[in-house]
Amino acid sequence: MDQLIYAAPAAGVLALLYAFWKAAWVRKQDAGDDTMKDIAALIQEGAMAFLKAEYKVLAVFVAIVAGLLAVANTGEGRSPLIAVSFVVGAVASGIAGWAGMRVATNANVRTTAAARTGLPAALDVAFSGGAVMGMTVVGLAILGLGGLYIAYTVGIFPGIAGLGTSITVLTGFSMGASSIALFARVGGGIYTKAADVGADLVGKVEAGLPEDDPRNPAVIADNVGDNVGDVAGMGADLFESFVGAIIGAMVLGLGFDVLNQAHGEHTISPVVMPLVIAAAGIVCSILGTFIVKTKEGGNPQHALDTGAFGSAGVMAAATFGIANYMWPQGGALVAGSTDPVLWWEVGAATVIGLVTGVSIGMITSYYCSMEKPPVDSIAEQSKTGYATNIIAGLGVGMRSTALPIIVIATGVIAASAVAGLYGVAIAALGMLSTTGIQLAVDAYGPIADNAGGIAEMSHQKPEVRERTDKLDAVGNTTAAIGKGFAIGSAAMTALALFAAFAQTAGISGIDISKPIVMGGLFIGGMLPFLFSAMAMNAVGDAAMEMIEEVRRQFREIPGLLEGTAKPDTARCVDISTKASLKRMIMPGALAIVTPVVVGFGANLLGDKMGPEALGGLLAGVTVSGVCMAIFMSNAGGAWDNAKKSFEGGGYKMSDGTVHPKGSEAHKAAVVGDTVGDPFKDTAGPSLNILVKLMSVVALVIAPLIA
Repeated sequence: MDQLIYAAPAAGVLALLYAFWKAAWVRKQDAGDDTMKDIAALIQEGAMAFLKAEYKVLAVFVAIVAGLLAVANTGEGRSPLIAVSFVVGAVASGIAGWAGMRVATNANVRTTAAARTGLPAALDVAFSGGAVMGMTVVGLAILGLGGLYIAYTVGIFPGIAGLGTSITVLTGFSMGASSIALFARVGGGIYTKAADVGADLVGKVEAGLPEDDPRNPAVIADNVGDNVGDVAGMGADLFESFVGAIIGAMVLGLGFDVLNQAHGEHTISPVVMPLVIAAAGIVCSILGTFIVKTKEGGNPQHALDTGAFGSAGVMAAATFGIANYMWPQGGALVAGSTDPVLWWEVGAATVIGLVTGVSIGMITSYYCSMEKPPVDSIAEQSKTGYATNIIAGLGVGMRSTALPIIVIATGVIAASAVAGLYGVAIAALGMLSTTGIQLAVDAYGPIADNAGGIAEMSHQKPEVRERTDKLDAVGNTTAAIGKGFAIGSAAMTALALFAAFAQTAGISGIDISKPIVMGGLFIGGMLPFLFSAMAMNAVGDAAMEMIEEVRRQFREIPGLLEGTAKPDTARCVDISTKASLKRMIMPGALAIVTPVVVGFGANLLGDKMGPEALGGLLAGVTVSGVCMAIFMSNAGGAWDNAKKSFEGGGYKMSDGTVHPKGSEAHKAAVVGDTVGDPFKDTAGPSLNILVKLMSVVALVIAPLIA
């Protein structure tokens, strides 16, 4: 039954074939009139130019780190081939981002064109574009991991002795994926928010222009940013979460005695099962995409929820079947334990992960959705000015951390109770098993947002913009849910990777009463604040350049505000590109260098101090980072929809007064949304990658500091 490992690369190929089919279908759809095509071309050119420039910088980084990994892993029980895994993981993540971006920028204008005929057609195109991103991510991840695992274990490469060494070498794949993800998230976040802040503060607040007005020079850069931040960035984020969860479970699977023939039954099922579960998740995700349908006047949110929840339900049942078939009869013992883990307990752990992920999504939806009390409270506070709007948003964000943290803690404890730390890793994988359709739903959001912008800039009929706005309103909620899902999965994945690190480093526990551990704990708790400050300051600096440029164009280009002249959009795109590439280096370096410095530095102070100090660092950054990420993402999402509450027919306050678009209350909401933008699209989502990347780096260097 261990031959089921070949199902992993097969499922990867299936996902990629499905993505190719969907991409071809999207390209065949009507792209609208010449004006729409010209606008879409500008967005696509800007997005691909940014990606090309970013990948040039990252290629140098990948080459340097791969060389260091190869040199450092030339010893007994190690292999320089970990550098190969690192490069393959980085390249796979980059290809997934490129493919998703390409199709998203093809789908946006076709969604606008489809909206001219009806809402169902527009939803179909937008979701199909998102599905390409989702299936490309999971397809490349499982194909890369499964292919490398088979190559390392069947003896193709010399110098890899034993299953343990093969898995250690495979951890490099996760590090490569995580490294690219962090730079993609930080760089994309800086890009999109620099453009967004400039477009909102100068175009909307100062000049009084509507959303996506073609007279606004920063609008094209803003639409490009939706793609580089929320398509490529989110894709890279969930790519590395998916990979990290699989790797964490595989490493912990090495701890079962059934892998050792001396204990009787010999099977490597605990190691290969995570790959098989992930493969089944791809099939369930593909099936779920076929039921995402709506009708004219229907609610697209219901269609998307049906697909996502339907896939999760089928996956829950499939996991029990896989566990029953693959798990050793009579259960399997973890070294040092007398209580065997049974097949149904592994299935239960997966379901716990699925329930945890869905619960976090529902909680996030409550705090970030329009017409719900949290968002309404921010809109209500906007009538008394900017300060009260910001205070209300901060309060909502802080309060929103409570329930998700309780759900995550409950999920961790429950999964551990049924199947130990392996159960926690399997729960993290269960949460991410349907990443294909989860990411499709998330990537749908920026496609719908771009479609609305193209409709506005190409002067489509009002009903077209109404349909795209309906898709976009749902997209804002799905984006917020996607960020919540990503943060929840980051917490579970980080804990699985933490357990894998402890097992690999040979430490049974972390004693926080030791000064070296407490020191690591404090440093880890501080890092998310320092990292967020770097990201926020980068957005602020880049936004200042954008604001000055937009003001300059309004001032110096005759007839621009009157609509008789065209803005220099290329200049704004260039500002965002250069600012993001220059300012993404330091936050990324912080995440990679800190675990190395702490681990090797503490080892100089005494035996085992390196692993213990690093364990404290990981504990601190995980707890602090997850709380901070939830706060920032939910506060930003709530601010965003509070602003949108004014942009329909106006917002009706509790006293019965209606505050329309353009009112002082609406301007206060725009400022609050501008503050929330780098919260939810730069610093917040980057923090979950920080948490996972530091855990992955610790896992990779564990054999060196043990």
